[in-house]
Amino acid sequence: MVRFQRQPPGTALTRASLVAGAALAVAASWLLVDGRTRPAGLTAMAAGALLLAGGHRANHGLGGPLDRMLTELFDRTWDGAILGALAWSWFGRGAPHVAAGALVALCASFLSSYVRARGAALGYSVEESHVTRGIRYALVSGSLIAGAVAWGVWLTAAVGVLATIVRTGQVAREERFS
Repeated sequence: MVRFQRQPPGTALTRASLVAGAALAVAASWLLVDGRTRPAGLTAMAAGALLLAGGHRANHGLGGPLDRMLTELFDRTWDGAILGALAWSWFGRGAPHVAAGALVALCASFLSSYVRARGAALGYSVEESHVTRGIRYALVSGSLIAGAVAWGVWLTAAVGVLATIVRTGQVAREERFS
C-alpha cells in the first residue's frame, strides 16, 4: 500500500499561483517577441504578482519544500522568459543597449540566485528577499508599460548586481565566522 504524505494546508492555491505566474511569464515573452510591448508589460506584471503571492505563501507555511523549490524555479523562468525575450527582440530592433541591459540583468539575477543557493547548501543563512524580486518585476514590467525600456533594464541590472554583491558578502561573512 502506498502512503502519501499529507500536504500542508493551502498547497494547491500556492502551486496554482506559481504555475499561473510562470505561464503568464511565457505569454509575456511571446508578446515581446511579437512586438507588443505594452501588453507584454501588463502580462509580465500579472505574472510577477502571482509569483510573489505564491512565493510568499510557500515561504510562510502555506506550502512545502516543493513549493519553495517551485518559487525559485519559476522566478528563474520569469527572468529567462522576459529578459531573454527583451534581449532578443530589442537587439533585432536595432537597440543593442537595451539588449545588453537585459542580458546583464539576466546574468546578475542568475548569479545572485546561485550565490544564495550555494550559501544555503553550505549551511549559511543567506536571505532571500521578496522585495528584490518585486523590485525586479516592477522595474521591467513598469518600463515596458511606460515605454522606457532602456532605463528599466539597466536599473534592473543594477539591482541584480547589488543583490549579488550583498549575498556574496553575506556568504563571506558566514565563512569568516564559522
